[in-house]
Amino acid sequence: MCKGLAALPATCLKSAKDMKHRLGFLLQKSDSCDYSSSQGKKEKTAPAQRVSQEEVKKWADSLENLIHHDRGLAAFRAFLKSEYSEENIEFWVSCEDYKKTKSPAKLSPKARKIYNEFISVQATKEVNLDSCTREKTSQNMLEPTLSCFDEAQRKIFTLMEKDSYRRFLKSHFYLDLVSPPAAGCGPENCKRTHARNLDCNSNIVSQCA
Repeated sequence: MCKGLAALPATCLKSAKDMKHRLGFLLQKSDSCDYSSSQGKKEKTAPAQRVSQEEVKKWADSLENLIHHDRGLAAFRAFLKSEYSEENIEFWVSCEDYKKTKSPAKLSPKARKIYNEFISVQATKEVNLDSCTREKTSQNMLEPTLSCFDEAQRKIFTLMEKDSYRRFLKSHFYLDLVSPPAAGCGPENCKRTHARNLDCNSNIVSQCA
């Protein structure tokens, strides 16, 4: 130890060591926060996965093809949300999730939650069911099984298939994904049109995700 430091009182030396330790800790913590922040930004700015033209075209074959594809389901959900009718697809998805329930003890609470949210008279997201189907589903709530929503789910699927699905195929939510480059254009125009279509594809999918 140098003579200058040796001449200082012990309390001063202890305070200096404490201060050095605290500064070291704060610098380390700051580096850690900066790393975490940069990692978070990388995750948020990750490019959205693009859907192939072949896959998108399959969505027009049937509603099943559309909603059994993750990106197709997201695009259809975004379309229904624009029409303020997303409760139909949310009910369908909830029923699909319900049928995967493995624990018998969880059936009743999950069934009651779906019923209260989509089917009961005071449901916050009531779906459009006929009185017979609604009554039968209400009876199923007495002893819930994995199939207690099957009929109601089929009715809502048919309703979407005949109505909103057809409108979806004519909407920009679908057409912006499936439209090919304009025919008969020059090389430069084709490149720009192709780039625009790819951007539309990416933007629509990222909005739906």
